[in-house]
This record gives sequence, C-alpha cells and structure tokens, in this order.
Amino acid sequence: MKGPFVKLISLLAGLLGLTAVMTGIIGVIVYLAYFGIGLPEKNTEQIKEPIPVPTIVSKALLDPLGLWHAPDWNTVESESNAAEIKYGRELVANTSEFLGPKGKVKAMSNGMNCQNCHLNAGTVPLGNNYGSVFSTYPKMRARSGTEEDIEKRINDCFERSLNGEALERDSKEMKAMVAYISWVGKEVPKGQSAKGAGIYEVPLLDRAADPKRGKLVYDQHCISCHQADGQGVAKPDETGYLYPPLWGARSYNSGAGLFRLSRFAGYVKANMPLGVTFENPILSDEEAWDVAAFVNSLDRPKKDLSKDWPDISKKPMDHPFGPYSDGFTEEQHKFGPFKSIQEAKAKSK
Repeated sequence: MKGPFVKLISLLAGLLGLTAVMTGIIGVIVYLAYFGIGLPEKNTEQIKEPIPVPTIVSKALLDPLGLWHAPDWNTVESESNAAEIKYGRELVANTSEFLGPKGKVKAMSNGMNCQNCHLNAGTVPLGNNYGSVFSTYPKMRARSGTEEDIEKRINDCFERSLNGEALERDSKEMKAMVAYISWVGKEVPKGQSAKGAGIYEVPLLDRAADPKRGKLVYDQHCISCHQADGQGVAKPDETGYLYPPLWGARSYNSGAGLFRLSRFAGYVKANMPLGVTFENPILSDEEAWDVAAFVNSLDRPKKDLSKDWPDISKKPMDHPFGPYSDGFTEEQHKFGPFKSIQEAKAKSK
C-alpha cells in the first residue's frame, strides 16, 4: 500500500503545480491584453549578436544609487577648447611636475598634486570630486565671507592644501584648470549639486576621536604607502609623490579642508586604503575618525587664518581654531565629541 500511496501523492502534487503555472500564464495574457500589449511573434531566425542594453538601463544596474559620474574622457576631443581642457587635467593630475618645488612652469607649491585630495583628477564619486564646482560657483562662502569664483577656489587649494602661492588668475595654467574643472561638471544643471559630490559624511561618534587609537589604524592600513614617518614616497625624479606626505613640511597646512576631522575621516572612509570605494569600505566609522585624529595631531605648516570666518557663528563644528560663538573648548572643536556642538548650533539657528 505504501508504494501506490506515494505515487498518488506525487501525481496530485504535479497536477497542482501544473495548474498553478497555467493559471499564472493565463493571468499574464489577460493583463497584456487588457493594456493592449501584444505577445512577441516567434522569430525563426537565429540571433547572431547579443542585443545591446540601453545605456540608461546599464547605468541603473551598475549604479543603483544614481551617483554622478564624470563625462566620458573619450568625448573631450569634440570640445572647441579640447587642448586647454587636456592641459588642465594634466595640471590637476601632475601639479608638482608643472608647479611644484621643481616645476617646469613655476616653483610655487609643496610637491603634492591636486589629485592627492581630488581622486582621479577630481572624478571619483565621494572622492572629493569636481562634480558640483561649475554648477554652484560663483557662490558665497562663509570661510572668506565673500562671493568666490572658481579661480578663487583653485587658489585656496594652492595656498592651503598645496601650502604654496596663488596662481595668476589670467595665466595659461589657471585658465586650463578652470576649463577642465568646468568640463568635468558640465552635465550638472546650474544651481544644483551632483549626487555623490564632495566627501562622504561619516556618522558622528559618541566620544572624542582618539589619536592613540588612530596610530594603530595608521600602522595597520596606511604605513605601507605613507611610511612610518608620514612623509610618503617621492617619485624617483623628485617631481612629486607616488604617495603624498600626511604631515610635516611638505604636507597640507593648518588651513586646508582636510585639517578638519570630518573632512579627513570622510575622505579616508570612502577611499582609503587606495583602491577602496564607498561601496566596499575597509575602515569602520570609528577607525576613520581615529586615524583622522592621529594624522591631524601631528606637526604641519601653519597658515594665517585671521581673515577666515569673519562671522564666527558660521564656523563648522570641527573648525580646530577659536574664537567660537559657543562655550565649547578648542580641544572639543578639534577632536569632538561633536554631537553636543552640532545640537547647540542647531538650537542657535
């Protein structure tokens, strides 16, 4: 009796499964007929080549977050100022070769390249890219208290991140850099910010960032490129760095954006060690904050910031130098915890 009983159960299950499938097929046909969509005709010819996937679909599949991407570099030749744009990209990627201590155009910066802070010549999502520069400048900036154009923003980087001099506004090099940065962001509508522009915002900790813990992170993840002394690895011809210095005389100065812990932590969280992406980070949030505290606790060139932030109430929570419009210490503004500062700023508004 056991054998026939099992066969009967199997037969019934098969019939039920077939019924469910047929019901589903009939349902789809009714749905398509209702909306006037015909079923495809049978194609008896053999398809020899794969059907191309529309660009919009492929982008959506590859980037479900819909982040900004730079224009295809292969299209630059179609621009009327292609040569200028290409020179601008070269200046961003290899700044020191042209404008570093041994620059073949002028000696005016510390030997780092713009793309040390703006990855892949400013084109990487959440890699401090240039996606929103053309669309949002000129604009008012609280740090200077003035309306700034792209030229001013470039010179800020030369004087702070590259610890150098301002580039002449009417120079061939300035015009080329503006042309390149404008081309990179040309597809972003004016007045809008590209999704994925700038730097990733790391969630705030409930404690202060810890330089001692940060040194452990540095020794584990950063030392192979930036070295134990933090001085990086110079190119053999001394025209720049394969890996830039993170502190010391050749690094960014105290006025640079990366000297703010939130900026440094966000940059390394989404991009470091080199090769990491924001989709697959290696550092935890705590490690990112702590390594930022370690690096920014070490000596570097000083910049006169006396003209920065004319309205001190607009200083960001992690601006590391007073005076402040609140009652928090300079130490807390530098290392945190930042939540209480952020809450106080929100209430004051």
